[in-house]
Amino acid sequence: MEGENRKCLTESEFLTVSKMRSVNVTYPTKIEEGRPGMTYDRRPRSTSAGTRREIGVAALVWTLFWALLSTLHVHAEERVIHTNPLNREPEVRAAYDRFYTLDYDGALRGFQKVEQVHPDDPMAVDYVLETVLFHKLYDMDLLDTTLYAHDGFLSGKHQVVEDKAFSSQIEDLSDKAIHLAEEQLRKNPKDVDALYARGWSKSLHATYMGLVQRSFYSALRLALQARDDNDKVLELDANYVDAELVVGVHQYVVGSLPRAIKLLAGLAGIHGSKEKGLALLRDDGEHGVTTSVEARTALALFLRREAKYDEAAAWNDSLKRQYPHNFLFWLEAANLQKDAGRAQQAIVLYRALLDQSRHPGYFTNAHLQTAWYGLADTLRGQRDAAGSAHAFEQVLAQPTVSPDLKRRAQLGAGMEYDLLGKREQAEAAYRDVLALGESEQASDARRYLKEPYKG
Repeated sequence: MEGENRKCLTESEFLTVSKMRSVNVTYPTKIEEGRPGMTYDRRPRSTSAGTRREIGVAALVWTLFWALLSTLHVHAEERVIHTNPLNREPEVRAAYDRFYTLDYDGALRGFQKVEQVHPDDPMAVDYVLETVLFHKLYDMDLLDTTLYAHDGFLSGKHQVVEDKAFSSQIEDLSDKAIHLAEEQLRKNPKDVDALYARGWSKSLHATYMGLVQRSFYSALRLALQARDDNDKVLELDANYVDAELVVGVHQYVVGSLPRAIKLLAGLAGIHGSKEKGLALLRDDGEHGVTTSVEARTALALFLRREAKYDEAAAWNDSLKRQYPHNFLFWLEAANLQKDAGRAQQAIVLYRALLDQSRHPGYFTNAHLQTAWYGLADTLRGQRDAAGSAHAFEQVLAQPTVSPDLKRRAQLGAGMEYDLLGKREQAEAAYRDVLALGESEQASDARRYLKEPYKG
């Protein structure tokens, strides 16, 4: 189409178009402010009906041209998002749909088939690694963002027990993906797909080291390597949006460090900015191919830490709409209202989640203990000791409750029983905490065995 690549018409071009339409154009003696390139003759003149029609046609032509050129300009700047073509394959998308409804077994079967068909693609190994890892984190109740919304990102006060055999599986999968990526990078050091796959593998392994193994130095070392790979991807291709997840999270976390630690990190070449991190995550949340969900999840968590609850809720609601059968997105909606100080809204959302869970098959693998715990904590804040104690007991009744959450629920129940004047039940709860071994909760339980909790 003629004029397709032009951003605007010059004055001479407009004259030509006007003449082609047999339109008389009169230039003024005085130019007034308005749209660039448009002027009007303000000198008194007689205006016939024919002239008015010509003026109307000229205005219509001008409007149509501006609309056409504006449309062409928008299309010319339409963003094209780049990614490994494998990420767009129907089999991969189907497996991710299972992953994001917490059907980790179904997702794993799908990704393993993809890996069998693409044995030399490191991204195929990363799919398997990601699924195996997040299944374990979910089983350990480590995907409840409440653990990280107030405590340190990696140093939250939750206790976990490492499974050595599982740790070996994570390491083997990570090493395999890195090996395949580096084979491709030896052939082409600027292979963005290989760089991204290597960085994603290192990031996943670092997550496991930090949250489960508690090997913070090793986790930091791998996280920095992952950041470096993803930085290179974005330098080579700014539209490889999935790489913004690792960079954005790293930017935000480093930017959130206490000033003294941040200065020391800067001397070591480690820099970060909360604002830049959030901007990258917002872009990834809107445009990412394989990391959009993770970016929006991170945004909900980080914005929650920043007390920007409404924006956090908006991002989480987008996830809940996209994956309405994902238990965690329902849970996060309630958690956000609780942290925002909207206790009654939070209570309604926790109860709605629990009611929805009674419909067979609606949620896949729902860990209701986390919802009951959130409800118990909210009711405690409303000084509803009886309701809170009941909810804590429901946490303990769930078959998949983790040892750490069990300790916290037992302690919470004991404290509420003390407030209700039920000392025997309170003491029994405290002794149950001690039976699970040493912990922060055990220290509190000893204290309350000596003297009742009084609020």
